[in-house]
Amino acid sequence: MTTVLIADDQPMQRFGFRMLLESQEDMTVVGEAADGTEAVRQVAAHRPDVVLMDIRMPGLDGIEATRRIVATGSRSRVLIITTFDLDAYAYDGLRAGASGFLVKDAQPEELLAGVRAVAAGDAVVAPSLTRRLLDTYVHHLPPSPSSPEAAAAAPEEDPRLASLTDREREILTVVGQGWTNTEIADRLHLAESTVKTHVGRVLAKTGARDRVQAVILAYDTGLVKPA
Repeated sequence: MTTVLIADDQPMQRFGFRMLLESQEDMTVVGEAADGTEAVRQVAAHRPDVVLMDIRMPGLDGIEATRRIVATGSRSRVLIITTFDLDAYAYDGLRAGASGFLVKDAQPEELLAGVRAVAAGDAVVAPSLTRRLLDTYVHHLPPSPSSPEAAAAAPEEDPRLASLTDREREILTVVGQGWTNTEIADRLHLAESTVKTHVGRVLAKTGARDRVQAVILAYDTGLVKPA
């Protein structure tokens, strides 16, 4: 059974989400929150599998609430609900540690599939779209690794990359470029099962929660440069 917490400041929106989610035999809603502070509190109390998180809420917004939930080490995964599929809000949500985002006018089957995917540990957003987001909002990123300000955080010195083998570093780089497992297998002449193993090891060693966070890591460490 997948447990879900709904965080949205609109009562009718919460009601609609609850009705949809609880119509499924494999889902149950364990709580609702009308602002970010309450969402953080309820995540600590109920430990849901998935948090359906609106971005624009009074007081503590969905971005900061996501950041605080992730920072606690909670196993709960956040699925951001936003108005547009390519905007700064979605970007900030992913940077805060969300496992994906959906637009508010998504079809019911898309929302349900998104909740199931996130609960299973997958990311809802394709890496290629994540890269588009990062390229679009690159002005939010830290200084270029080639700049004096970022010299101490050059890719080879970043502690998150220190334990990666050369092959794993290569895999992280192409994941950051938006390649799928099939594309990686074809272009690097590897079996797809081998690619999956490498990706799994990269996530485990770097502490990335999912593939989307791996793309962001590749940017943050300078392995991938904005297009």
